Amino acid sequence: MDQREQVTIYEVGPRDGLQFESQFFPTDRKIELINLLSASGLKKIEATSFVHPKAVPQLRDAAEVMARIDKQAGVTYSVLVPNLKGCQAALASRADEFTLFVSASPTHNRKNVGMSIADSLAGFPEIARLASEAGKSLRGYVITAFGCPYEGAVSLDNVRRIMEVYARLGVREASLGDTTGMANPPQVQRLVAELRRGFPEVNLAAHFHDSRGTGLVNTYAAFAAGVRVFDSSIGGLGGCPFAKGAAGNVPTEDTVNLCEEMGLDTGVDFDKLLQAAALVREVLGRELASGTSRVGRPRWSPGGQGESHCLPA
Repeated sequence: MDQREQVTIYEVGPRDGLQFESQFFPTDRKIELINLLSASGLKKIEATSFVHPKAVPQLRDAAEVMARIDKQAGVTYSVLVPNLKGCQAALASRADEFTLFVSASPTHNRKNVGMSIADSLAGFPEIARLASEAGKSLRGYVITAFGCPYEGAVSLDNVRRIMEVYARLGVREASLGDTTGMANPPQVQRLVAELRRGFPEVNLAAHFHDSRGTGLVNTYAAFAAGVRVFDSSIGGLGGCPFAKGAAGNVPTEDTVNLCEEMGLDTGVDFDKLLQAAALVREVLGRELASGTSRVGRPRWSPGGQGESHCLPA
């Protein structure tokens, strides 16, 4: 029996990864992608967002995607819920979890959703009530938790204020978002330690972007500080249209490789994960950001021998 410490990889590729791709990712291929990710052993998948189709045309097929995916036992399928209207649409879907989001930066929040932080938070209680009545769990993002491209340093008080609301509403897990890759390891460890002390009832997750090449080192710093849930995106897809220069999310393949090399158990079958990465590469017609997909896992890794552990050239 595997006695390694377990960590959870929260896959955001189908939503955060694809949402701002200029080329529409066909609905059938989205469904195929989510099914492949489910088969790889990932236990949490952010499948789509019930946002207005004019705002995010890429996800205009959210209802169809959620209706047609092959849901697997033991896998939590989350959907991003931007507002009450989105919540009402999500309630009709087969989602297991609703995800809230708000930026700790006033400027970024206004550019992202056209509201103040206070106005965003004011809309959450009704969504939480409806989710609870429907038996849906809640997750929350704290966007720009480590820094803002418009304001620079972000107020810790703003982060605490958001966490207080999440805790009060029964949010089970809060993900700290490094939206434009501004975080550094000491900062990550300080913020995680502060929030674990202040909000022990909320499980913390870490969501890093690799804009400055620090995504994986920040992942390690978050682990060292006690985080055991890590958001990542297949192939490193993602970005933010309201954050100039923001690179994609930390690749799932690289995150899984890092964790497994550290002796941690992700529960992910790497060969099956590569099947999902291959589909993304095929549809988008370009190379992906994941180094591990290109060169494979180290030869001393469990199952790391042979060419099957990297994408074919």
